[in-house]
Amino acid sequence: MPDVEIPVEKWTGTIKEVKLGGGGRKEVVVGGETTLPFLTFEGSIPNPPKIAIEVHDKEPSTWPALLLNAWGDAVKDPGTWAKKAAELGADIICLKLLSAHPEGGNTGAAEAKAAVDKVLSAVDLPLVVIGPGVAEKDNEVLTASSEAARGQRVALGNCEEKNYRTVAAVCISDGHVAIAKTPLDINLCKQLNIMLSDIGVPLDSILMDPDTGALGYGIEYGYSINERLRLAALGGDNMTALPIINHAGSEVWRQKEARASEGVPEAWGDQEERSVIWESVTASSVINAGCDIVVMTHPKAVERVKATINKLMGK
Repeated sequence: MPDVEIPVEKWTGTIKEVKLGGGGRKEVVVGGETTLPFLTFEGSIPNPPKIAIEVHDKEPSTWPALLLNAWGDAVKDPGTWAKKAAELGADIICLKLLSAHPEGGNTGAAEAKAAVDKVLSAVDLPLVVIGPGVAEKDNEVLTASSEAARGQRVALGNCEEKNYRTVAAVCISDGHVAIAKTPLDINLCKQLNIMLSDIGVPLDSILMDPDTGALGYGIEYGYSINERLRLAALGGDNMTALPIINHAGSEVWRQKEARASEGVPEAWGDQEERSVIWESVTASSVINAGCDIVVMTHPKAVERVKATINKLMGK
């Protein structure tokens, strides 16, 4: 039987490499692909997808007991939590400053700086810092976080249309990476990247967060947006050729299928196994669509997705 020639796509674009860390802490590089996820026979994938583990600046009040129990007392202190996340194999720590939300404590710059200092002192992994999602508070706490981490190249988010100038300014002045957050729209994503570039943020200092949904709650749409961004980038569109970050874990644990323990159909099975599957499949889906950093929550799901990445990379 004659040999069958496998058709190979010839791409013209390359995803920008973005470095996190340095200044005495470990460095992680994401991006650099010249092909679609895991298709190493078509191009180069120098930097496999990375896993960031979510850490909060205060003990989570909305997490179900099952998820809290997986972390134990570590959730009471962000530094201790970050250490445990590092032990579990996190490539990056994602610190969420949720206590700064006006309805969740309304803490300010001093508390944000203290939380960032704790995590930076506890581990030598690269850091992502996410504000509470309210533009004015994001500006306040991300500016403080930027100062606390000057020289250590952290990623700051969310950088949205309504506050991008402030976040971009501190990223430029302190040498950090801006996380461009948009709501599941490829055109809005590209537009924000252009605006950040126009005011001086280098393209190798931008991560895209095009948003996603959990398994069963819009993962198909989230998948398609990630995939379309990657296809556009590899096709030569420089303003979409940036690494992608997705918060798969928090999306999953907002949904009843991961949270519900009583009054659910017997066919749903054991809650822990069910929720770990939901997070694992959601995270695996987004990395297969083009995500370079997936932010996760449950230790067992982290273990499974790390194993999946290694297998897909042929390790």
